[in-house]
Amino acid sequence: MRRLVGLCMLMLLCACKPQDAPPLDQQLYVWQRQWTPAHEVALRDSRADFSTLRVLALQAFPNAGWSRARIDAPLLKADGRALIAVIRLDGQLKALDQQQVTAQILQVLADWQAQGLTVSGIEIDHDAGSARLPAYAEFLQQLRSALPATLPLSITALPAWLDSPQLPVLLQTVDSSVLQVHAVSDPRRGLFDPQQALKWSRAWARITDKPFYLALPAYGVALLPDDGGAPVVESEVRLERGGQRRELLADPLQLGRLGQTLRDDPPKHLAGLIWFRLPLANDRRAWSLTTLAAVARGDQLNSVLGVTLSERAGLYDIQLINSGNLDSAWPAQITLKAKNCEGADALAGYSLQQSADLLTFTRLRDGRLPAGGRRAIGWARCANIDQGGSHVVP
Repeated sequence: MRRLVGLCMLMLLCACKPQDAPPLDQQLYVWQRQWTPAHEVALRDSRADFSTLRVLALQAFPNAGWSRARIDAPLLKADGRALIAVIRLDGQLKALDQQQVTAQILQVLADWQAQGLTVSGIEIDHDAGSARLPAYAEFLQQLRSALPATLPLSITALPAWLDSPQLPVLLQTVDSSVLQVHAVSDPRRGLFDPQQALKWSRAWARITDKPFYLALPAYGVALLPDDGGAPVVESEVRLERGGQRRELLADPLQLGRLGQTLRDDPPKHLAGLIWFRLPLANDRRAWSLTTLAAVARGDQLNSVLGVTLSERAGLYDIQLINSGNLDSAWPAQITLKAKNCEGADALAGYSLQQSADLLTFTRLRDGRLPAGGRRAIGWARCANIDQGGSHVVP
């Protein structure tokens, strides 16, 4: 009898124990306007960690009009993940032409479907001011009625809308929302604030009763001075402007801690995280895919810097390697024990000081070494270089 009572109590305790929250879905924005062969590798290597691709499809700008992203449809079809087409309507547009926008979106859907793509949803990215939210809600309601009934509609949303009494009405017009918590303040204050992002997400959860996602940064920008005004932001494409660039980069360690907080205590209705953006091999202002995937999984992050040598007939090529999962700044200094060196030199980014038994490479400018990456820093013709005697100073 006592055994039966004990079993019943155990069952009751198990029934009362909170269930583990489901893991947060991880998705990716694919934001390149012109697709290149680099997309094939990036998509292949991201497939295991990210469920859904939100692909820039179409943009509308003041004066410049409409612009289609040149996607690789066969590559997307072969990828096979859920596909959401993102329509970017610039916030500086004076008004949204309902008929024209709807026609453009329906044409994109038809064209993508004709290329064999199955679209899982539409996302509208429009940075409307709070005063324009009533008109935006009406626009979305009419768009919803023009789209196939089974096609989910979502919007990119801004934290500034939290103060608007019109926000609940707006959110009822769509199936889900994506709260953007990066690059929403004066860029001089930084690209991202994790504590503020957490506050915004919890405030959003109190307003919406539908699924929402957080759009998080995995990239950097540079700020260029502009006489008498706000700084100019340089992103993927280098701008032909003078002046010293101030680099801003989202910190993977900060984002990793935020992700863990969201997994441990997710705001109500939070369905997942969407990372901006899919990094390509030549994307100089994005985290490496290795680092991005590690942050998304919640892995412990670390950089492991070292030196590797390749020798042929006494000529050594010297490379810096990062065998960790966290992108790293170039180290300030690398020293190598060497004997009987006839000649040596540093490559771009480093200078060389040579003594009787030591080669010292000193950083001249900032740079990043991606996780899993390597970079040549110099060469030397020596009788011997002791790789075990190398020392890397972060």
